[in-house]
Amino acid sequence: MSKYQLIKTQGRAKRARLTTVHGVIETPVFMNVGTVGVIKGAVSTRDLREIGTQVELSNTYHLHVRTGDEKIRQMGGLHRFMNWDRPILTDSGGFQVFSLRGLRKIREEGVTFQSHIDGHRIFMGPEESMRIQSNLGSTIAMAFDECPSSMADRDYVVQSVDRTTRWLERCKAEMARLNALPDTINPQQMLFGINQGAIFEDIRIEHAKRIRELDLDGYAVGGLAVGETHEQMYHILDEVVPYLPQDKPTYLMGVGTPANILEGVDRGVDFFDCVYPSRNGRHGHVYTNHGKLNLFNARYEMDLRPIEEGCGCPACRDYSRAYIRHLLKAGEMLGMRLCVLHNLWFYNHLMEEIRQAIDEDRFPSYKKMRLEGFASESGAENT
Repeated sequence: MSKYQLIKTQGRAKRARLTTVHGVIETPVFMNVGTVGVIKGAVSTRDLREIGTQVELSNTYHLHVRTGDEKIRQMGGLHRFMNWDRPILTDSGGFQVFSLRGLRKIREEGVTFQSHIDGHRIFMGPEESMRIQSNLGSTIAMAFDECPSSMADRDYVVQSVDRTTRWLERCKAEMARLNALPDTINPQQMLFGINQGAIFEDIRIEHAKRIRELDLDGYAVGGLAVGETHEQMYHILDEVVPYLPQDKPTYLMGVGTPANILEGVDRGVDFFDCVYPSRNGRHGHVYTNHGKLNLFNARYEMDLRPIEEGCGCPACRDYSRAYIRHLLKAGEMLGMRLCVLHNLWFYNHLMEEIRQAIDEDRFPSYKKMRLEGFASESGAENT
């Protein structure tokens, strides 16, 4: 039986189930981003269970530089270290090739970084990334790639994508070796490859054709939401996703807003992640069915309603907009924590609704209704 079971489709939208060694993932799914093994905003793994988190996402590079993957391995791996028994996806460190471009040198073997913490030199290539992720013992490991700028010139993108393909082949070989070792923490660790190509649809399509031949556990579309317009992103998804295997999960990396997620699902995407809900929450911006609210606004000073009527999150069950605003204005951590919990609950339960809508053959009407609700953030501020 395949690990990935396609349950239903509606247009290109997919409703599926991925069975892993750490539990079943119902898709479409939003992964909650805990870069260094924790969601920023004082959110515990007990909280994650309560708000309906299916998958937690951590970052290979950041855990390598602090506390160190070897130490985490000695403590039994990332699941035991952070007390989380559900799936974890680890990003490969490849995005740091993009984001730390002023501190890096790329060559065929891999990338030399300058640590953003203390400046010491770090080398990471495909094999190193796989070893770090094997030490962490994550459920799903991401292949090491280069994420070229969406504005990069065509010649550079062609060379970059070719190198990313060669790196992917090395990742697959190294993961197979690591999974066969007798002392590997997670010998059933999965590997997802990453499609790149900036905004050149022909390069993207050709790359998708090449990497699908490697028969990986899943496939991501990377290098989007890094400077291009939403329309360009949606166009790339329209063109590329049909060339990725229908019988494997598809992951759109680093995206995005609730509207982005609805559009991605409509184009066949299973997995999403983004820092928006936690980052916005820490700044007092909270999501509702009618757009975002800024709880720092004076209009909420005496507002005794919850963030959203009918919401079952820990913040809305027990606290008012007025009290949460008071906490935020006072600089109290509880204010940020409650906003992050609300936003993650909102995203996780949006995905539940999406899955139910596909199950019930009403995703197009659900999407239309949701997009109309999100269309006006000013409308949310008047609720």
